[in-house]
Amino acid sequence: MGKKATNPRKGLLARAKRVVVKVGSAVLTTQNGVNRETIIRLAGQLSRLHDKGMGVVLVSSGAVTAGRTRITETLGADVARGISDLPARQAASAIGQGRLMHDYDEAFGWFGKATAQILLTRDGLRERERFLNARNTLEQLLDWGVIPIINENDTVSVKELQFGDNDTLAAMAVGLIGADLFINLTSANGVFDKNPDEHPDAACLPLIDNIASIDIDAMCDGKTAVGSGGMYSKMRAARRAAQLGVPTLIVSGKGEFSIEQAFEDETRGTFVLPEERTVSSKKFWLAYHDDPSGSVLVDAGAAKALSSKGKSLLPAGISSVEGCFDRGALVRIKALDGTTLGVGLSNYASTELESIRGKRTPEIEKILGPVIFEEAIHRDNLLIDAAM
Repeated sequence: MGKKATNPRKGLLARAKRVVVKVGSAVLTTQNGVNRETIIRLAGQLSRLHDKGMGVVLVSSGAVTAGRTRITETLGADVARGISDLPARQAASAIGQGRLMHDYDEAFGWFGKATAQILLTRDGLRERERFLNARNTLEQLLDWGVIPIINENDTVSVKELQFGDNDTLAAMAVGLIGADLFINLTSANGVFDKNPDEHPDAACLPLIDNIASIDIDAMCDGKTAVGSGGMYSKMRAARRAAQLGVPTLIVSGKGEFSIEQAFEDETRGTFVLPEERTVSSKKFWLAYHDDPSGSVLVDAGAAKALSSKGKSLLPAGISSVEGCFDRGALVRIKALDGTTLGVGLSNYASTELESIRGKRTPEIEKILGPVIFEEAIHRDNLLIDAAM
């Protein structure tokens, strides 16, 4: 997590071919709604990157806030103040999404750029075929020189709107388009070594060279967003990007920010280096396309085989099963002390695993009949050290 002698950011913008830029509501909005000056400034900066031959994808929040503003203007402040439950927020998003895209399309148009709206859900990316269809669409848009603007489809994504975040969506977009750079614009100056609201001596980290070694929960006081710009989700997204071999710049998008200057000045924001051992895009999708439906706790021998030897998980190594899930479900793999080792797709339902845990193949055949899968989770379908 230390600072290196040379600035690893320098020259990166010139070498990058594709970049995902995520901007959150804390950057885009004020008490009066979406800040159009911020949108224009952002459009100008991204257009300059685009002029250098870079493929640019923008992941943007702000639809609910834009909708709330429009509701205040047309239906009255009392209606806008009543937007608190999920249906009202979804309705506000439906109103605001078009308004937000209009502002973006107009702003980018002033710089001679065409934009496209892409609304995604985690459920929409769950099926591999639909994932690949989304990738193909984005590939075509980028080939045309269009700037796709991605947001979560809040109007229909009940679970995602309630529990998800656009940092997670942006990390998925990094894998979706094969980006080689991730920029996360936030309200904070960067990543602090502890919560600056509670610790006046908190220092901004210019460089994180091994994000996998960081206890993100502890650094961010659990999952709190207070005083840290929602840093928990941003750090988790950066770790996921690092697994793909993609560096992340977490930097303030407030005021007169400059993406280009942030890559020349290592005192601006926090630069997160990628991991040396990367994962394939398929394993990345397998690990993060869905929320885990349950967990399996493995003994010490199995934990070592998974973490150090790249082995599959056999039923014999499973000590206990948590949750109720079907075959093919994504599950957490935990050590006996509760530490999450990774995630994977289970070849067996939870009820089946409960009956065969700790058993070897001859014993399994006596319980379930002919064994289709010797592995509870095959190594091709698991990711160790997943950033969940």
